[in-house]
This record gives sequence, C-alpha cells and structure tokens, in this order.
Amino acid sequence: MIEATVLVIDDDDDILLSARLFLKQHFRQVITCKSPKELNILLSNNEVDIILLDMNYQKGASDGREGLYWLDHILSIDKDYVVILMTAYGNVELAVQAIKKGAIDFILKPWENEKLFATLSSASKLRQSNKKVKKLEKIHSSLQKDINRQFENILGNSDPIKQLQRTLIKVAPTDANVLILGDNGTGKQVFAYELHRLSQRKNQLFMHVDLGSLNENLFESELFGYAKGAFTDAKDDKPGRFEMAEGGTIFLDEIGNLSLPLQAKLLSVIQNRTVNRLGESKERKINVRLITATNMPLNEMVAKGTFRQDLLFRINTVELFLPALAERGEDILLLADHFLHAFNTKYHKSITTFNDKAQTMMLHYHWPGNVRELQHVVERAVIMSDGQQIQPNDLQLSPQKFGSMLSPQTNLGLEEMEKTMVQKAIEKHKGNISKAAADLGLTRAALYRRIEKFNL
Repeated sequence: MIEATVLVIDDDDDILLSARLFLKQHFRQVITCKSPKELNILLSNNEVDIILLDMNYQKGASDGREGLYWLDHILSIDKDYVVILMTAYGNVELAVQAIKKGAIDFILKPWENEKLFATLSSASKLRQSNKKVKKLEKIHSSLQKDINRQFENILGNSDPIKQLQRTLIKVAPTDANVLILGDNGTGKQVFAYELHRLSQRKNQLFMHVDLGSLNENLFESELFGYAKGAFTDAKDDKPGRFEMAEGGTIFLDEIGNLSLPLQAKLLSVIQNRTVNRLGESKERKINVRLITATNMPLNEMVAKGTFRQDLLFRINTVELFLPALAERGEDILLLADHFLHAFNTKYHKSITTFNDKAQTMMLHYHWPGNVRELQHVVERAVIMSDGQQIQPNDLQLSPQKFGSMLSPQTNLGLEEMEKTMVQKAIEKHKGNISKAAADLGLTRAALYRRIEKFNL
C-alpha cells in the first residue's frame, strides 16, 4: 500500500468508478470528482499527493484546452503538486505542451492498469521527494534565521576588534581561504559566520563541521559521503558535508586536530576541488568557500612535522587572529550587557544592569575561557540574582584569576583594587598613557576617566 492520496477528476462516471476500484487497492486514499470547479474545495480540505486530471469536459471537446487551463490553476495554488493528464485523444503535440506547462506525465484512455499503476507509483516517489526537499528548505531557512539572530553582529569597540572588522569587510566578498586562530571561546565560529554573511554566498548554506569531535573512522564518510554498499550500514547513497555545502561555505573547526593521513585527504579535496564518495570512483566537483579554525600553533606543528606545510599554505590565504577577551578592555562590559539582555528574555527576568563593583570585577578578571566563559557567567548570574542589578557575588568569579599586577592583599575593596592596578600600570610605563591603557585592556579615554576618578 502506497502512502499517498490520489485525486481523479473526470466527467465520465465509468472512468471514475474504474479508477477508484483499481487505485484503492494500491493507494491510501482515492478521491474522485466530476468537475474541476470543485478543485479549490477538495485541495483545501485534503492533503492530495497526485492529481489525475482529464483534459476535456465540454461535450465534443477534444483540443485539451480545458485541461491545460486547470493544470495552470493547480500549479498556481502549489507548484509542487504532481499532476498527470489523461485524454481519450492521442495527440503528441498536446502531450508535449502539457509537460512543458508542468504536468509530469500524460496517459491515454482507456489505460492499462499496469501502466497506470507504474505511472502513479513514480509520481508518488516524486511527490515524496518534493516534500522532503521542501521540508529541508524550511529547516535550512529556520536554521539560518537562528544563526542570524545568534551572530547578528560582532560586538566590540576595542582596537583589535575594529581592525578585524576592517579586515572582514575586505576579505568576505572574495573566495579566499581563511584561517581563524585564537584561544578557545574567543568567537571563531562567530567570525566564520560573519565572513559567510558578508559574502556573495550568504543565501546558501553555512556548514559548520567540528573536526575535534569527529571520529577519525567517520572522517571520510562524513566529509566526502559514501555510495550504497560502501560498508555494512551504507544502505543508500549519501552526500558528504562538502557536497551538502555546495554553493555555500564550509567551516572546518579545530583543523589542528587532524592526523597526517587525514590532512593528506583533505589537501587533495582542496587542491582538486573534487570529492570521491567512499565506495565510488566517480569524481564530483564542489564549489564551496573554505574557512578553517584552530587554537593550536600550526607553525610550530609544521616545524615538528605534525601538520603539513602544504596544507597550511592552502588554508591560510588570509589569517585572522582573535584576541583573548582580557585584551579587549571595555568590550567585556559591552558583551556582558548583550548577554544580560538575551538571558533576561530567555529566563523572563527584568535585571537592568551590573552594579559598579560587578563591572570592576569583570574588567579585572582574566577570563581564561574568553567570551564563552563570560556568556556562561552572565547566564548563571541572571538565574541566581534576586535583585534588579547583578551583584559581585552573583558572578561567582574565581579570586585566583584576577589581574597579575595585583598584590596578594585580600582585604582591598574593589575600587581600591582598581586604583592600585591603574597606578601600577602608569608607573610601569613611566606615565605613557597609551601603553598603560593597552596593558590594562582599556581605551585611552577609559583610562583617563579612571585617573580622574581616583585623582591620580
């Protein structure tokens, strides 16, 4: 039994009876009607998969114009409807015209049952395939919207971020391979997506592949795909991530984790712009933008022989280095506010801000986990806070991970702690405000505000 609903439209009662008696043996549901004028009601009240449509309804008519008119009408409702036209008059020119207008087949009456079943069976497979594609398109669209909301902008006013933004604007419209370097949690995926969002490929797929979590035995089948029968569980052909990202961007995260044999296979794909599915000798051309990322020192790995130099040359046409969060100064507070608003919405809270002491703590904290750690800290603080402001205790920051210039005195208040850091930075750089500000991760203006605040 085929899980499909067939709608048969014909003005001949004998044809409708014959179709219903035969087709109900093979299809989930068969609906019949005598006039195409009932189409709108039938299509709105039923989930129809296949429409078997007669071409002539007026007595004596044989030119098929009515059938072509109703074919246009059906496809104007939904272009994915699968329509098969039928007529008692064999006319090759009419059949060609019908196919051009969007019918998938054309059969003559009286039909042979085997031929009718074969035609409708193929039509059902096409309908299911169209539905799957439509579903995948919706999922893709939904995912892209989610990604757009998550990575809508790169937040930051610090000099390193402004420089990166200027570089992104230059590089994004090209198809240059980009290598993004930076510690864990610095936002490598955010920058990779921003490259995609600003590129000519922005309306196509952004495919993120975490190579660090990919089992080495699955590397080829996941990235390059496989043919039916390539291994025990390969029951159907399956495209790999490179093929799925066709026309878009593929982001290979943690590329430094690849073994040398896998590096060689990846290099071959990048050089030749083709993939071979496992169990298949056919080469398939690919058209993707390649972005890679790692927190590992690839140049040192090349020197040690653990990373291929030729692969490094291929992936780093342009290299972006993301700064640690502690080096971004007051971007910390900007990002913290961004996360605060996001988690207020998520947890239905109405926390307005971080109080002054909490802000001072965040500015002086080392943030070993970078932006990702800040995000987690703010989320936890929003959950735990009972007031309208985030307090220092809500942040639960480790006291061992504050600025190295602080003395080990534990009883200093936070403002005195900040004053001490500012004083030491100015002394260290002999009054050079630019160098002291850079050392503290602040802008010159922010440092001047603190000098004025503490009467230094």
